[in-house]
Amino acid sequence: MRLSAPKRVLARATAVLVLTLGMATGTTGLVSGTDAHALPVTEGSLSFSGDEGDWISQGQSYAYSTASEDRLDISADNANNSVRLWVDAANGDWWSLDLAAPSGNTLAPGTYTGATRHPFNEPTEPGLDISGNGRGCNTLTGEFTISEVEFGPQGYVKKLDATFVQHCEGGTAAARGEVHIDNPTPPAELDLGLAVAVEGTASTLNGEATLHGTVSCNKPVQVDVSGDVTQVKKQKLIRGSFTTPVSCTPGSPAAWTATAVPTGDVPFQRGDVEVEARATATDPDYAQPVTVSETVAVHLKRA
Repeated sequence: MRLSAPKRVLARATAVLVLTLGMATGTTGLVSGTDAHALPVTEGSLSFSGDEGDWISQGQSYAYSTASEDRLDISADNANNSVRLWVDAANGDWWSLDLAAPSGNTLAPGTYTGATRHPFNEPTEPGLDISGNGRGCNTLTGEFTISEVEFGPQGYVKKLDATFVQHCEGGTAAARGEVHIDNPTPPAELDLGLAVAVEGTASTLNGEATLHGTVSCNKPVQVDVSGDVTQVKKQKLIRGSFTTPVSCTPGSPAAWTATAVPTGDVPFQRGDVEVEARATATDPDYAQPVTVSETVAVHLKRA
């Protein structure tokens, strides 16, 4: 029976959890997962085969590619020390491949010998792991060669050409394969700008402070502008917070207006206040939050 895409993903997630729990028995330490968001591969392939007796390959050959409508996703960690490739094949197969340099090193062209299972490899060892379809190694040894690798921001992998050899549980049988990734030039990271006008108003009716300003961006995003307002009047501390959403598009600043409600029974009044403002949005290309902040002295007029 062929599963639909959502059901395949759910089945894969369940199997990965079971597989991870099973393989983690007897291990110590924390798993340092990939920090960056995985992005779809534009053009790429993964192929491997194995000797008779190899647990991962079962002695069979496998080949997947974007040209065959198999889904490939890839990301590097934020230090560009490791890469992880996921394959969600059109035929229902699923695999993952991890390649990692020793701790503290950027993954670069070269041959990495003495690799052990990532992410449980010792800091001085390279990391490797090819697993999937419900099969994985509890321990492994192997090596891999990086012919070419090129990173972009936020874990973006532009190019990767590598070969690998993996032995499960100290056996002589091996899985051997190669991976080729060719992605376009990475998108620019989200760049936000935040401005707070130096004049605002204090309402004589409800004591609220109204502030305004602009935000700017280099790609369309929904921005949350928030912050805190502090004023001292007659030795009394007056505080309040504000938040407002703003739709930002490149090309011209987007105006925002927000109201801060005093937290106590003393209203905001005419005079100077300190405004600590923040603008936050999620980069639509890298799924990472971006925040900019400004601290500005604002003069409130009566309204």
